[in-house]
Amino acid sequence: MSSAPLLQVRGVARRYAMRRGLLGRSIDVRAVDGVSLTVEHGRTLGLVGESGSGKSTTGRLALGLEPPDDGDVMFKGAPIPPAGTLAWRQLRARMQMIYQDPLGALDRRLSILEQVREPYDVHGLGEAGERDAMATALLQAVGLRADQGSRYPHELSGGQRQRAVIARALATKPDLLVCDEPVSALDVSIQAQVVNLLVDLQQELGLGLLFISHDLKVIRQVSHRVAVMYLGRIVEEGDADLLLASPAHPYTEALVSASPVPGRRARPRIVLQGDPPNPAARPSGCAFHPRCHAARERCKVESPRLLPLPDGRLTACHVAHDQANFLKAAS
Repeated sequence: MSSAPLLQVRGVARRYAMRRGLLGRSIDVRAVDGVSLTVEHGRTLGLVGESGSGKSTTGRLALGLEPPDDGDVMFKGAPIPPAGTLAWRQLRARMQMIYQDPLGALDRRLSILEQVREPYDVHGLGEAGERDAMATALLQAVGLRADQGSRYPHELSGGQRQRAVIARALATKPDLLVCDEPVSALDVSIQAQVVNLLVDLQQELGLGLLFISHDLKVIRQVSHRVAVMYLGRIVEEGDADLLLASPAHPYTEALVSASPVPGRRARPRIVLQGDPPNPAARPSGCAFHPRCHAARERCKVESPRLLPLPDGRLTACHVAHDQANFLKAAS
């Protein structure tokens, strides 16, 4: 196994041009703004945040589906080749994506077996006469029956379709799965089954997962580390148990308070006021300060950097670091 991390996203930024009004000038919207993440072999990094925070764009940047305007992405210590090149297509066999909408990710004109077999055909894996049997074995590995391979996507339930999508992603024996809200379109009972399947597959195959979700209950179940994203930036990152049990950033604290854990004493609910700011009109200083219950004058003018706390986690919050420094000086 390589000593380098499986995936490194280093200072990536992605900007989109947006025009204001019919004759207005073009302005840049920073969907992702200087994000750095690491996914280790056989581990899961959960990426959580509200809708519009830049999570899905970060996932596409991690796979090379979109080029970063700044920064770079490394896979096993080597830069990801430009999209569309032969080297990139070959690398994509080692890193796959599981999408939010399984029906949209599947071709409604092809049977499930044909679609699970397709990666074998594209990448020339196995003998041609054995590929149907290989695809059938994959379907059974993800909990589908062999006869369901002859069905079309609309003939399966949402959970069954997502299992088929997972089977297709596993066909090339990838090292990395980027899961973009993979269970948000499913019923709660089916969500648990699919999440358990991904955890079991990770343990069996040694997969690294970048698991993107807005649901902290799911993030808590699958993640070894958690990164919290707000308006295109990481505001807190650390060990999943530590971060979710004792959040340092006020935004993380609000998310955790809205997702109580059964059997544990519930935190007082912190209700965030208003919606996230328009990325095209980012607030000065800390982008979260207009919604933050702990904001100070410094927060309105000075953008906080993502720096380590004494417990090892990273946070971008003036208040959290001031408190940590105060406790350190008092001890």
